[in-house]
Amino acid sequence: MNYDFNTINRNNTNSLKWDLFNDKFPMWVADMDFKVAPEISNAILNRANHKVYGYSIVSDDLYDAYINWWKFYGLKMKKDELLFAVGVMPAITSIIREFTSFNDGVLIQTPVYHVFFNVILNNNRKVIENPLIYDKDNLSYSIDFKDLEEKLANPNTKMMLLCNPHNPIGKVWSMEDLIKIGKLCWKYNVILVSDEIHCDLTNPGKQYIPFASLDDELSFEEIENSLTCISPSKTFNIAGLKNSMVFTKNKEFYSRLNGRLFTDFFSEPNVFSTVATIAAYNDSKDWLEELKEVLFENKKIVNNFLTNNISCIKLVPSDATYLLWLDCSSLNIDSKSLSEFLRKEKGIFLSPGIQFGRNGDNFLRMNIASPKELLNKELIAFKEGIDLLKK
Repeated sequence: MNYDFNTINRNNTNSLKWDLFNDKFPMWVADMDFKVAPEISNAILNRANHKVYGYSIVSDDLYDAYINWWKFYGLKMKKDELLFAVGVMPAITSIIREFTSFNDGVLIQTPVYHVFFNVILNNNRKVIENPLIYDKDNLSYSIDFKDLEEKLANPNTKMMLLCNPHNPIGKVWSMEDLIKIGKLCWKYNVILVSDEIHCDLTNPGKQYIPFASLDDELSFEEIENSLTCISPSKTFNIAGLKNSMVFTKNKEFYSRLNGRLFTDFFSEPNVFSTVATIAAYNDSKDWLEELKEVLFENKKIVNNFLTNNISCIKLVPSDATYLLWLDCSSLNIDSKSLSEFLRKEKGIFLSPGIQFGRNGDNFLRMNIASPKELLNKELIAFKEGIDLLKK
């Protein structure tokens, strides 16, 4: 390998993951224990050496970096279809505020990224759940389209938040699924908001499909009924630099959201996020390809370890992301208690599944984006904790 995915020490760096709680093995929050691509760090250092850090604009180079990157996925974007935001969740916050009203329903597919709940409830909207169907025998999830249509048909449901690839189950939604979702949202006048932040972190041979790229499969009106949130933050481990875009072909959506992002003060980049994003998309593809190999190998390590050492816990196969969804139902303990026990006894912190919805309560979410030496220590601690629990 040409890049270093083995050495890192994040203690005492004001890291949310490592310094907030001081757990020995933090495997909860979704960032990676890997150094960024050298092209990114060099771009930041070069900008730092300018020694003036005033207000920044969204440059044409930044727009071009996004536009050229998504050509690979068959999504053709124009500058006047992209809006800068300081992050995907700030963008979704502004979208919810602009396009829904108090007590409107916002639909999510549980188990799902727990911040979706927060951003809906904190803005005084109602959570509408379309629980995914879990096939316990095959360790797989699918969409309950009958329930989805019933929920979308409710006049109070004004928006759907789609997660593609889906966090925490690691599912890349198929073209057929996306087409059905798009048609149902248009049929019932429900705005579709697609969070595609994990899109680049797919397994070898697996590629995600941007919802907005389905021009040949959906009508212009059905595509226009959507906003897509994209960012380099998960892909290149630069979440702390705050950079994302919202893509929409809908001119009215664009105009309204542009004003809302400005009002919410979410529309101004910082000097380092801009140069980092440009370096990521323009110069760091080789680093990403190696990263994907490392993550896929880590997934195999976890699967083999569970199979050979903790067979009572089942790994739900993952198409994408570095977050694994573990079926712990055979332990007969709720996920919050299980997570707290493992933290207290072995210092290993995994996200309790209940955070992602009631139907996640038999699960834990595990972040495996760590150097192999650290990952192996984390897995040993996990096994020791489970063994203690059984006793």
